Amino acid sequence: MSDNLSTVSKTLGRCICVITGASKGFGQALAYEVSRHLLPGSVLLLVARSQTLLQEVREEIQSGADDPVVHCIAADLSTREGVDQTVTLAKNESSREVDHVLLVNNAASVGHISRIATLSDMDQLNSYFALNASSPLALTAGLLQAFPPRAGLRWTLVNCSSVFALQGLPSFGLYCTGKAAREMMFKVLSKEQADVKVLNYSPGPMDTDMQTEIRTATGLQHELLPCQDSAAKLLKLLLDNEFSSGVLLDFFDIENK
Repeated sequence: MSDNLSTVSKTLGRCICVITGASKGFGQALAYEVSRHLLPGSVLLLVARSQTLLQEVREEIQSGADDPVVHCIAADLSTREGVDQTVTLAKNESSREVDHVLLVNNAASVGHISRIATLSDMDQLNSYFALNASSPLALTAGLLQAFPPRAGLRWTLVNCSSVFALQGLPSFGLYCTGKAAREMMFKVLSKEQADVKVLNYSPGPMDTDMQTEIRTATGLQHELLPCQDSAAKLLKLLLDNEFSSGVLLDFFDIENK
């Protein structure tokens, strides 16, 4: 059997899937990819700040009787209320007989672009790390409490990382630090809970608003990837489920088999 046919035959199971930053860019592309590999009875929770954009994604996905139930959660994940709102809606689906919980922590921001020596505003720093470090940790913990790992339940956590979790970039101290913190948090989780499969995935330089912001600030020029290509590669990793928990995998290091 060819690899393409093999991948098509695989599914993510009867799944409850939460994707943050799902209204555009990589999160949107991943929502489309994931929705095509869920068994009937699955639930897809899409989280972002824009209800309008989320609704457009929902309408694109939920067009047939066998499509997953899709909930749009317009929430600011940098706040306690936004995290609590997301966890509460997920809990409302906990009575469903699912065999897979999939959380994709994708929401992130570049933050203030400035040298470390200028970053003395505590309110600005706390605001940045609330979205980029605290909220993915709190959201993950909340969902683990709502859906405790058990026999027969597969639990997968994806952290959208970056090469800049490992490599410093001048004037991007906030972004690099946030990405490094997230990667370490979830590496620790992979050591604490053997029944949770953790993947730190670096999706590469994609054609997104964030990448435009980075290119404008740095003058760096390189070929940009379509979000769909990186989302498809991540989905294949999830379907194959052969990665070691806690590992960091980069788009360019993954062979197209």
